[in-house]
Amino acid sequence: MTMSPGTGPTTNAMRRALKRARDGVALDVGEAAVLLQARGADLDDLAASAARVRDAGLAAAGRPGVITYSKSVFIPLTRLCRDKCHYCTFATVPGKLRRDGHGMFMSPDEVLDIARRGAAAGCKEALITLGDKPEDRWPEAKEWLEAAGYEDTISYVRAISVRILEETGLLPHLNPGVMSWADFQRLKPVAPSMGMMLETTAERLWSEPGMPHHGSPDKEPAVRLRVLEDAGRSSVPFTSGLLIGIGETYEERAESLFALRRVSRAYHGVQELIIQNFRAKPDTAMRGMPDAELDELVATVAVARHIMGPAACLQAPPNLVDGEYGRLIGAGIDDWGGVSPLTIDHVNPERPWPQIERLAEQSAAAGFELRERLCVYPEFVLRGEPWLDPRLLPHVRALADPETGLALPDAVVEGRPWQEPEEVFSPSGRTDLHQTVDTEGRTGDRRTDFDAVYGDWGALREAAAPGMAPERIDTDVRAALSQAADDPTRLTDAEALALLHADGPALDALTRIADELRRAVVGEDVTYIVTRNINFTNVCYTGCRFCAFAQRRTDADAYTLSLEQVADRAEQAWDVGAVEVCMQGGIHPDLPGTAYFDIARAVKERVPGMHVHAFSPMEVVNGATRTGMSVRDWLTAAKEAGLDSLPGTAAEILDDEVRWVLTKGKLPAADWIDVVSTAHELGIRSSSTMMYGHVDQPRHWLGHFRTLVDVQRRAREKGVAGFTEFVTLPFIHTNAPVYLAGISRPGPTMRDNRAVTAMARLLLHPYITNIQTSWVKLGTEGAAEMLRSGANDLGGTLMEETISRMAGSGYGSYKSVRDLEAVAEAAGRPAKPRTTLYGEVPEERRRAAAASDGHLPELLPVLD
Repeated sequence: MTMSPGTGPTTNAMRRALKRARDGVALDVGEAAVLLQARGADLDDLAASAARVRDAGLAAAGRPGVITYSKSVFIPLTRLCRDKCHYCTFATVPGKLRRDGHGMFMSPDEVLDIARRGAAAGCKEALITLGDKPEDRWPEAKEWLEAAGYEDTISYVRAISVRILEETGLLPHLNPGVMSWADFQRLKPVAPSMGMMLETTAERLWSEPGMPHHGSPDKEPAVRLRVLEDAGRSSVPFTSGLLIGIGETYEERAESLFALRRVSRAYHGVQELIIQNFRAKPDTAMRGMPDAELDELVATVAVARHIMGPAACLQAPPNLVDGEYGRLIGAGIDDWGGVSPLTIDHVNPERPWPQIERLAEQSAAAGFELRERLCVYPEFVLRGEPWLDPRLLPHVRALADPETGLALPDAVVEGRPWQEPEEVFSPSGRTDLHQTVDTEGRTGDRRTDFDAVYGDWGALREAAAPGMAPERIDTDVRAALSQAADDPTRLTDAEALALLHADGPALDALTRIADELRRAVVGEDVTYIVTRNINFTNVCYTGCRFCAFAQRRTDADAYTLSLEQVADRAEQAWDVGAVEVCMQGGIHPDLPGTAYFDIARAVKERVPGMHVHAFSPMEVVNGATRTGMSVRDWLTAAKEAGLDSLPGTAAEILDDEVRWVLTKGKLPAADWIDVVSTAHELGIRSSSTMMYGHVDQPRHWLGHFRTLVDVQRRAREKGVAGFTEFVTLPFIHTNAPVYLAGISRPGPTMRDNRAVTAMARLLLHPYITNIQTSWVKLGTEGAAEMLRSGANDLGGTLMEETISRMAGSGYGSYKSVRDLEAVAEAAGRPAKPRTTLYGEVPEERRRAAAASDGHLPELLPVLD
């Protein structure tokens, strides 16, 4: 039995905790640990209150008195694993697989044979379980994957999932172990749900020799919690849970439940929790450890119900409880999990599944009707986007009751095409938004799903608080200024932070030093580019909390352009002297990964001389994961299609502490770095950016600058050019969800803007020499001030700009060449046009721009 240090709880402590549970008062960790030790009449009391919580949740969900299960087949795709869990009989070694006549992985034919037989038996779920990253430990696994043409295990999981969907109709539920954010992007289009047991947050069970998870890199609690968070950020319906009785204390078990609640509350993506009791198995290091007793399981289920609340779905595997189904139902479960009429439980092969008829009888005896669900829970079936990828929707809807989200009992389980949605580039919605956002404004200040799409605002407020606390700076600012003037490359972090906090005369001195360095490095010219922004869609479900541009497809301000409209806008821009189009869009769920190639190609075919500056790193990852290509291969194909350079947007702040407050589902900092570094290696240059003034502090700005320098230094070491410029992006707060929710600051102050611009010049020297300021975010006077603070570039004419305007920027969408020249003149400097790569603009382009300057509204009509 699992025991806490010292003696058990006192009678008074148990009585108080039970009363709080009965009264529906939120429990804390200490009270939960007490209740986990309830036995006898106390356990009956606890279970009864937990059951009432469960019943209230079922009634609210519209299925009172219903307990669910999923009819499934268990597919052990590979039993090789890089981990060494001391209780596991699922994982094995290559030699044993060979002796038993098995390959390192199940072959596609073997997988499809099981799936077809499952479909014939009325199953609707293919539970695909496998060891963690076997190719990292076993050369035989890597050789098998290479011979079969797969880059890694995740690639094979994705490919076999598509075949299961297309050839059998079963819905894959994927358990590939620890996954990265990018892995979720790769697998989400092929599986409606995924899972990974948290097991425990007790780090000592992983870190200390002799403990059950020692020597298993994927069982580190922090790693597993990150997986749960990445699932929530990716809007993946996710199954998790605890394995009880492996040596954890009651307090540690309670802490694990609260960790699960935090993730569930933050992202609303945990579809079910499994409470699984440890069963000792022969031939394992823990074979002599006692099984977790039934009372342990019942108490844990009941406490989990109280902690997770009425809306949670709780499961206990029925094959591990020796027929004591009534006690689990009485403690608050509402699901039996996957039950197979065809395959064994390969994780617990000694414990056969109960017959579905027996489960129905036992459930009825406890007053519940047994109903079949899909691998993805009813709530997520009914939610639809963004939780279900459009390519999966036909497969799920064919098997789901549209009213309840449960499985249709008489559904025909048959293969259906897995394919991209048709008519992706049909023009739709408010395609004139680029103009009418200036004349009519946006329809509302927020999306109608404001309270759901971004996660839980209360949990976010708690997460944001530590990052927004200002730090005390004791470093001598005068000494830091002296070092900046002498050699900014030798500024220490402490000195740089002191300068980032500078104000008053110290700030004036800082901007003078930065401006002098600017003059020495790039001269007096203020550069600009004649360009057009083309935001080809604003439909997006990523859930960035700073973004007021993204809309659902049904929102009044949503739009998508056709390829012809994109090409028309590029051609119009060329006619009025543009040398570049900058193209970015929302992460539209219907957009295939190859759509970006089509967009670049459409522009190049219409205007061969136009520089295509397009697709943020987030869009690159989206394209790569949707096509199943590597980032490198996708970028190579995009370059062949006409892509010339990348905008370095989607960076925000390259610090995940801030990043996960600002964004729900955007790529992590490491993935952003990987995309731009790979692009640079392929000869695709990019800009770099930083959005600041929200939930960040100067220490985050410093880290961001240091990261960019590291990326650029590595690029130069490889002999590639890398970044073209650094762009300051002050946060526009007015319509930003994170501001409307009362979490962020109302954008940066002028002090912040001056300090960031000056320090960008100093800290990025000599690696990034062009510093751009944003007139669309700062206005004419603000941009001129930044030119006096170290900036040398004004960006572009834009011609249309929707993202900042939707956020509430009041500085318009277009600046003529004369307007930009006036900004430079206000700073006392000459202006000069440039290309994307800061080259000379051909005379023909200069003449075309001069001939039409200031007349763009007439020359760029609204497109129908």
